[in-house]
Amino acid sequence: MPSLESCEGTNADVPAYVKQSPRNSTAPLTPISIPNLSIPVVATTPMLPVPAMLKTINIRLIPITPNPQVRRYERHILVNKKCKAFAVERGSLGCSEKLATVHGWEPLAHPNGALSFYQAYKRVLTDANVRDPDTAVKIDKAIRTAYEGAHNANISLQPSVELTLELTVKKGKEYWGYYFVDHEKRVIFWFEDYQPFDLTNNVRGATCKSHIEYAIESQYWRHIELFPNKRVLPEDVVMELKEISTYTYAAILTTETCPMPFTQKEVASVLKLVNLPKDSTNRECERSVSIVARFMKLICHTKFENFHGQPGARLVADQSLYGGRNTRSKYTIITLRILNCILFGSLAAHSNAVHSVWVNGTIVRPRWQDFIEGLTAEWSGYAVSSTVMLFVDIRFLAVTTQASAVALVHLSALCAIGSLIITLCLFGQINERLQGRHAISFMVKVSRSIVGLEGLSVMFSLPFALLMWSISFFAVALSIVIFGIPNIVII
Repeated sequence: MPSLESCEGTNADVPAYVKQSPRNSTAPLTPISIPNLSIPVVATTPMLPVPAMLKTINIRLIPITPNPQVRRYERHILVNKKCKAFAVERGSLGCSEKLATVHGWEPLAHPNGALSFYQAYKRVLTDANVRDPDTAVKIDKAIRTAYEGAHNANISLQPSVELTLELTVKKGKEYWGYYFVDHEKRVIFWFEDYQPFDLTNNVRGATCKSHIEYAIESQYWRHIELFPNKRVLPEDVVMELKEISTYTYAAILTTETCPMPFTQKEVASVLKLVNLPKDSTNRECERSVSIVARFMKLICHTKFENFHGQPGARLVADQSLYGGRNTRSKYTIITLRILNCILFGSLAAHSNAVHSVWVNGTIVRPRWQDFIEGLTAEWSGYAVSSTVMLFVDIRFLAVTTQASAVALVHLSALCAIGSLIITLCLFGQINERLQGRHAISFMVKVSRSIVGLEGLSVMFSLPFALLMWSISFFAVALSIVIFGIPNIVII
């Protein structure tokens, strides 16, 4: 049973089930790898009664994960748009104005500019605006409720454990999302059972604790990425990142099936960045901490997606963890074979390409960019060829009067126009849906649709197929004129 200690220097006497720490101390990313912090221990005191003001406040605590439920980048808080000159008093500008309305809350600025608050005595982090008196009172009650929940669940909180609170509004009701962070184990946890889909990110078959730990560690690094201030960057974490990056770079150089989601250029850039924070190790440097945390988050998430250390681990990029492609009926197979012949074999080629970059509901990033660039170059050539073919058809119509040849040239021109139009439309779709963060959502929708990925393959095949039909019709028309074949009936 954890001991109960009161938190001094706050606006409410909230029990902390951890040892009290200095106001400006924070938990390092990996406390084991750096000298021990000097943390004074205060005498154990009984839990103080809840202030009357807090008894009247109803707080709803819900467990959340840092990603994506800490919605820092979706707040869009508006700023006063009135243009008014600021009156600067004589003498040097003093910036000692009180930033927070609650004693003990320290404002922190993320390297990207986001504002958060840190309560060192209670070891609490939040993006909520504690300068607002109502919010300050509510968050005090939320802190007390969270620590009481951990106490009632017989969870022992170590001195390095932090609490993070996120104010959310759902259907007009306020909720306080929470999670605890253990820096020694690099995990986040809650005082209640929690089964979030955001944790597994729709990865099927995740049932082993040794596998789930990578997803939890990825969420831990997301927390560090969100709150990098006042943290020490351990040298062993930087060395771990460097070793992983070096191994990945070597794997990419020697094989084309490396399962890591980075290209060769990206890994080379990561190695350059990893060498930069050397002078920042073992001391507070929020920018370097944020850089390292972001890459560690991606690496841990990739390990989780690839079932790292599990019997069915993905060892190559296009390895399916759940078997081959979806079982197709006999009629579907026959239909696809007929379509493949009509599309001059391009359907099978594009189907194989699509399935090589979309494996088990995830995009193989190193191949994806090459795949998109290949499509773009391919369609650019088709657009030029279709334009030339259309010009040839129009010129041919001016020199022939044979009815069958004219009809075939008309069909050739229509196919060339169709190829050109579809190519231009696909160019627009690539720029809008197949680039950046929109690519995953688009591929998920397509894979879950009735036609599935085969429908996407058919769409990608149309520019080539229509161009080939245009050339074929023109070749037949030209043969009729050259060899003097009598008029044939065109149905």
